[in-house]
Formats: sequence, C-alpha cells, structure tokens
Amino acid sequence: MTHADASIVPNAKRLLWAGFTAILAAGVGFGIRGGIFANWAAEFGFTGAQLGAIGGAGFTSFCFGIMIGGVLVDKIGYGKLVLVAFLLHIISAFVTTAATPGTGATAYQLLFWGTFLFGLANGTLEAVANPLVATLFPNARTHYLNILHASWPFGMVLGGLIGWTVGSGANAWSWKAQLFLYLVPTLAYGVMFFRQKFPRSEAVDKGLKFGEMLKDVGILGGLVVSGMLFLFFNSLLSPLFPGAATGTILASLIALVVLGAIAKVTSFSIGHWLLFVLFIIHVFVGAVELGTDGWIQNITGAILTPDQGKILFVFTSLMMFILRFSAHFIETRLGLKPIGILFVCAIIACLGLNLVSAIHSFGPALGALLVYALGKTFFWPTMLAVVGDRFPRTGGIAMSLMGGVGMMSAGLIGTPGLGYFKDRFAGEELAKADSALYQEWKSTGAPSEFLFFEKATAIDPGRLEAAKAVPAVERTPAQSTVVAADIQGNRKTLKVDSFIPASLAVAYLLLLLYFKAIGGYRPLKVEEQV
Repeated sequence: MTHADASIVPNAKRLLWAGFTAILAAGVGFGIRGGIFANWAAEFGFTGAQLGAIGGAGFTSFCFGIMIGGVLVDKIGYGKLVLVAFLLHIISAFVTTAATPGTGATAYQLLFWGTFLFGLANGTLEAVANPLVATLFPNARTHYLNILHASWPFGMVLGGLIGWTVGSGANAWSWKAQLFLYLVPTLAYGVMFFRQKFPRSEAVDKGLKFGEMLKDVGILGGLVVSGMLFLFFNSLLSPLFPGAATGTILASLIALVVLGAIAKVTSFSIGHWLLFVLFIIHVFVGAVELGTDGWIQNITGAILTPDQGKILFVFTSLMMFILRFSAHFIETRLGLKPIGILFVCAIIACLGLNLVSAIHSFGPALGALLVYALGKTFFWPTMLAVVGDRFPRTGGIAMSLMGGVGMMSAGLIGTPGLGYFKDRFAGEELAKADSALYQEWKSTGAPSEFLFFEKATAIDPGRLEAAKAVPAVERTPAQSTVVAADIQGNRKTLKVDSFIPASLAVAYLLLLLYFKAIGGYRPLKVEEQV
C-alpha cells in the first residue's frame, strides 16, 4: 500500500467492500426494475410517463435518504443508518410485489411507494458510504470513490443478467420472483457491516459544529436544495388539489422553510460559490446519467429487440464496472485531475448518446454503447471526490446534499423527462406517418406532462407492447407503422438527452480555466478553509 493509498483505520478495506456490496444491492434492484418496466406496461397498462413516475420515485426518495442521512451520520453514527437502510430494502420488496393486476390505482400506488422505499434505502446507504470512504482514504478519494461506485454498474450487470436469463423465454420467472433476488446482496452487506468500528470525519475530529460544517453550503447551496424540494412536493401535492394552487403554495412553503433553516443554522452564510456551481452541475449529472440508465435498456430494446436491449444494458454496465477501477491510472499516469476527467467524459457522453440514437444493428450498437459507457462512467464518483477534496469542512453533509439533488433530478427531470419525450415523439411520428392510425392507436389515458412542456398523448402502451411482441415479418401494416414510429421517437429522445452532457462540457471547461487561474487543482485540509 502506497502512502497515497494509506487508510486511517485497520478495517478500512472491509468497510470499503461492505459499502461496495451495499451499493451493489441498489444496482441489482435498479437493473431488475429497469428490465420489468415492459412487464408493468403490459400487465397494468401504464404509459411511459407513468412508468417514468414510478421509476422516478426511487430517485426522489433517494434524495431524502441521502440528505437526512448526511445530516445525521456524524450525530448518530454509520451503524444505525446501515440498519435503517437494511430494513427499508426488505420492506420495499414486499410492498412492490403486493401489486396485482386489476386493482387499478392501488397497483400504481404499491409500485410507486415500493420503489420510493427502495430509493430511500439506497440514499441512506450512500449517506454512509460516500463520506465513509472519503474519510478512510483522504489522499486517494477519486480512486476509492470510483471503486466504491463501480458496484453500481456491476449491480446493474447482475440485474440485467437476471432479466436476460430468467426474465424472458418460455420458462421466464414472474417479475415478482425476479425482484426478490436483490435481497441476496442486501443480506450480504448486512453481515459485512455487522459489529464494525467506524472512523470519524476530519471535520468532526476538528470539533466543528453542525452550523460550521454547513457554512460552505449556505444560502446559495440551500437555494438548489430547496428548489429541488419544491419540484418534488409540487409534483406530489398538486394532484391532490386539482384546479387549485394549494399544492404549489404548500410546496413553496416547505422549500422556504428548508432554505430558512439552512440560513439560520449557518448564521446567514452566503455559502461558497464553487459549491453552489457543483450542486447545479450535479443536477444535470443526475438527469443524464441515472435518468438515462433508467430507460436505456427499454430504448435500445425498442430500437433493436428486447433481448438485444438486455444484452447491451449488461455490456454497458460491465464496461462501467471495469472502467471505474482505472480512475487512479487516469489521474496519476495520464495527468488528468478530477475536473479534467469530468470535462473529457462530458464530451464523450454527448457523442455516445448521438451514436446510440443512430444504431440499426447489434454490432454497431456495441461500439456506440461503449462510447456512451466511457462518457458517463466517472461523472458521479468524481463529482463526490471534488467536493471531498475542496470542502473537507463540510464533513459528509455537502457530499450527501449534492448526491441528493442529483438523485432528485434523476427522479424529477431525467427519468420522467425521457418518458415524456418518448411518449411525445412516438405520438408525433405516428401522427406524421398516418394521422388516422394515430387517432386509432393513441392512449385514452391521461396525457403525458413534464415541467413547462406542452401535454402529449402517447401511443396506447398495451397495444404498442403487443405489436412489438409480434415478429416483424408477421406484423400487420398498421403494427409495422406504429412500431416504426415508436423507434423513431426513441431515437429523437436520445438526441434531446445529448444536450445535457454538451452543457456539462461547457461548465467543466470553465472550471478548468478557473483552477488554472488559481494555480491548479489540489485537495484542501480543514484548516485551509476555516
């Protein structure tokens, strides 16, 4: 072990791999859920927007888990939060699988809240794992945080393999049986964390109080957090008060209370501008990385075949898993500092999404997905490393809050946004190809909505899935037209998605210029901030 890799406690590697297994469980569950979206569409008749909302619940609840956990972790300790997450993971499985066909809104609510509890468990675990690993390896945060988060794509590989092997074919398992399999790594991380001794963060060791740790977040960071909370509560409460502004007013009050609390605790500190910028950037990271992850298997499966979509999902996730072990090589041998890594990744991710949007066969799809995987691999853990390097005074708080807004963005912007554009573009393509056929095939359910965009009417999801299940040579002319419109809608959705990493590239370039102007990027110590 080199000096740079040196840990601060003897059980550091066990804690690292326990955290790895915990995030692995989240990845397995996420991968399985992505593979059974089609089952839910066929069994319950949900539209893309409804499925996006269910998937998004796992991201928004992650935010609460990681934010609340990040605030409490230095107060109550890592072990108690691990226990909470462990119990939530188990409860989530039983709530989700309680959904049965023919129960209408009840089935939707069970799937929504089961996914919500799953995300809450995941967020609580990240509130433990991220600051824990950053504390254990203070001189190699980028390296070890990337190793920690290599478990996420590896979990998706396992989840994708489950869908590929037992989720299709004549002897396919039910989606409920598939979902229960994520409890295997859940039990494993529970055993690995059991009775372990945990270190304290540098900020806690220096005796900093909670308000002092939160000062760099301040009002500026609080604006990002409260803004995302407004979006969440507005989407949750507004449907309860149709035709009135009551939901929006209540959501605004909640956001203002949170912002006021942050201002009060920090003695009205404005916060650090750089942390504010990193929070904004991470909103976009969450939308493009995790939001796309939630749909990529479905989209590539629609463009090619469902089985090929599953294979490509596994391939992409496996590449991410391998690549995240190379962050140390990139940083030390190639000389790219964390911001440089992020800048290059943003350019590659933009290119990758455009390449994937143009695929027509399996071979080129492998190459396009490899580019896409390379682009998105280092976003999340490297952003966490930057916060750990530049803002050690915040302990685990800033890292958790940033992770929270990223996940909430995935749930409120990325996943439902892609679901909306899939519905919209597919419907528009069908209407353009054959307006009468569009009238016959359009969904009779609620229109798809997303932020300030116009409402869109999806193609009937049940009929669409049935048409896609028919071999291409056996489809009627109407089915062929509908499926072709859906494929074109998916292509356009990926092109729109590529604008996000393009914007990130601009932001990272500006940060590169900033760090060059101040003498270069380097990790700071608490005493350099105080």
